[in-house]
Amino acid sequence: MMMGGLFSELTHGDIRFLVETVEPRLVDRLDTVKGDPAIIEGMLEQEVGKLFQRLIFVGEETILTSISPCFLFNILLRQAVSELETQTYTIEHKKGQRIPVFDADEVVQFLGDRTVLNYLAQMLASFTKIESFTMPVRERKGVWRKYRYSDMDIDSLITLCEAVDEESRFAFYKRIADLCLFILGMFPEYVASDLGHSDSGERVRRPLRRLNRTAADYEEEGKRFYQLALGHRNSSVLELNGVFEQLQEKFNLAQKPLNYVSEHFLQFRKQKIFPSLSSG
Repeated sequence: MMMGGLFSELTHGDIRFLVETVEPRLVDRLDTVKGDPAIIEGMLEQEVGKLFQRLIFVGEETILTSISPCFLFNILLRQAVSELETQTYTIEHKKGQRIPVFDADEVVQFLGDRTVLNYLAQMLASFTKIESFTMPVRERKGVWRKYRYSDMDIDSLITLCEAVDEESRFAFYKRIADLCLFILGMFPEYVASDLGHSDSGERVRRPLRRLNRTAADYEEEGKRFYQLALGHRNSSVLELNGVFEQLQEKFNLAQKPLNYVSEHFLQFRKQKIFPSLSSG
């Protein structure tokens, strides 16, 4: 995913919001701005604080009718980086406790790769609308079966992934991995208590394919499916090898900016921005 990938997807509303906030004198030259990724990147990089301040005074409905979800999350992730640059630690929630971890500089460096930041913004945007599908799958010669699945249901995605041929599995590998990261990052409160440890703290082996997963389960599955996505030929075609390598190797670190956005920026807005999961 090259830098231009995000900017080619920006809507007219995104560009207008950006220019009105950062450089109103260019409001009559929106097409020129949209055609120049360097100008857009410069505005985002230098004036993310202004963009963020404007966002926090806008209601949820207005936000998502004025700008695209992808642009919204790009701004929020950049603001998270800006704030974490002034901090030394992030917070991890374990067994009901808030534990400081001195890795803020690692998170900032991680999102310094803008291809990763843009990927995460697009990933978050994909969860603002959840869909269910019916797909015919060949079980054996002459026998087809219709599978119905939701792209927010890990178990049905895994079942369907196993039923389709290898060429068709890339989208499922990617979605399953993204879903694991999304839940741990944006809705950690939905994750089951880690009952997979004995009183002595030793890890107890538990099956992964169930509804009540622990954080360790989501992380294990997320890493595994990013690795599978990386090994698929479509990863190279879509220029996602570098992103998948980063997410697979630094899955825990990738959760941190999402946790920050969830807790500091969207705590009382998640229910409307991600209605399908929030109402589940």
